[in-house]
Amino acid sequence: MNARGALGRYGEDLAARRLGEAGMTVLERNWRGGRTGEIDIVAMDGEALVVCEVKTRRAGLVGSGMYQHPMAAVGRTKAERLRRLAERWIEERGGPPPGGVRIDLVGVLIPRRGAPVVEHARGVA
Repeated sequence: MNARGALGRYGEDLAARRLGEAGMTVLERNWRGGRTGEIDIVAMDGEALVVCEVKTRRAGLVGSGMYQHPMAAVGRTKAERLRRLAERWIEERGGPPPGGVRIDLVGVLIPRRGAPVVEHARGVA
């Protein structure tokens, strides 16, 4: 695994832990929907299915502005892909859950010093 892959895995580990602390049950990680793409985390929040995208970034030099905030990394195209992946996951599992489906985003920012910052945004798409 290269450094970028290790950083992504670390961010997903932190995100899965945060979701668990919020009372969610992680069902799967890195679920591949064929050529459509991958869902980072599939979880249940009560009766709602949660498809969670995780974006991890290292902070740039102070004041340099050399990085994009992880929460800004999901645009319209990525949101549409996540919706299609959610539909495929549900189709393979026999239908939608009673609580519906939600797409969340967890942004992980790794600073040069100190603890990582983990932000969870619910219902982003």
